[in-house]
Amino acid sequence: MPIIFPFTAIVNQERMKKALILNAIDQRIGGVLIRGERGTAKSTAARALAALLPKVKVVRGCRFGCDPDHPETWCTECMARAAKGENLQENWEWKPVPFVDLPVSATEDRVVGTLDIEKAIQTGERHFEPGVLAAANRGILYIDEVNLLDDHVVDLLLDAAAMGVNIVEREGISFWHPARFILVGTMNPEEGDLRPQLLDRFALSVEIHAVTDPQQRVQIIERNLAFEEDPEGFRKAWEEHERALAERIARARELLPHVTYTRRDLLSIASLTAAMGVDGHRADMIILKAARAQAAYEGRTSIIGEDIVLAAELALPHRLKRTPLGQSEVSFTELQERLEELVGASQPSGAARKAQPPDESGSKKVIRA
Repeated sequence: MPIIFPFTAIVNQERMKKALILNAIDQRIGGVLIRGERGTAKSTAARALAALLPKVKVVRGCRFGCDPDHPETWCTECMARAAKGENLQENWEWKPVPFVDLPVSATEDRVVGTLDIEKAIQTGERHFEPGVLAAANRGILYIDEVNLLDDHVVDLLLDAAAMGVNIVEREGISFWHPARFILVGTMNPEEGDLRPQLLDRFALSVEIHAVTDPQQRVQIIERNLAFEEDPEGFRKAWEEHERALAERIARARELLPHVTYTRRDLLSIASLTAAMGVDGHRADMIILKAARAQAAYEGRTSIIGEDIVLAAELALPHRLKRTPLGQSEVSFTELQERLEELVGASQPSGAARKAQPPDESGSKKVIRA
């Protein structure tokens, strides 16, 4: 197995790394779209994140990586095995987090899988050939140049990511399996953009550029040369940093179900999206989920204004209305200023908030993960 360039060794690109980390903490956020020119570590970061995540517990012998602790999510095959009396909750093993690279030429059958109708008619048994969604379950599905992928295929991927299940039906025969994964799409805007409907389906979006600081560019050169000359030695040199980040993500995952929010937080988020003229309500939910993941990452059990600002900076830019020339009507600097102004007006800062007891309108609530 090839050695992966360490996630923590990537120079700069903090916004991209944070978007990926938040999705690793809460897979329900809905993925991230990374837009930027070539050679800005987009694919490197996605692969490095997969190598960073802990192994997952799966049903032994399951082709779809079903979680033995959650029978309600089992695939058709695992349900059939359980119906025959097999105790799948005690028959499990550990597997590395899968990383699946989807080619631009992928077809619908390649993505969702296929049912062998002829064999089903002849033998009376369902025979399902797994696709990309099955391979990516409980891992990372990476799509390079997602803007060049067929729109129908992108729709299928986004639907599966949102529902967490893939259902294939042919001639009255159906098969289903879990399809929970972190969707990471990358693209170069110079080669065309996604339709607004598809853009909105990606939870978070970051736009990255080549590093301009000479010192940091030198760091990039030095680290890449060191990795090429001695991959194993370079990996060991960054092993402690990688372990620390992996442990921090693991702790955040455990803390996430206990992160609370108040009605004031909800009003802050609603004020942000309404003031920005964002269509629909998907952005509101995404900002809340990302803010909770950020709070968990910082080791807190309640979100503060800064969490909402950071989440909104990742969730809103690709949802802002654009001019006929394709430019956003609000610049990123203006977006940050308006976010901070709205959050500051509707909620106290972290320090002030901790000292303020919750009132009836701000009573704590929690979304269970």
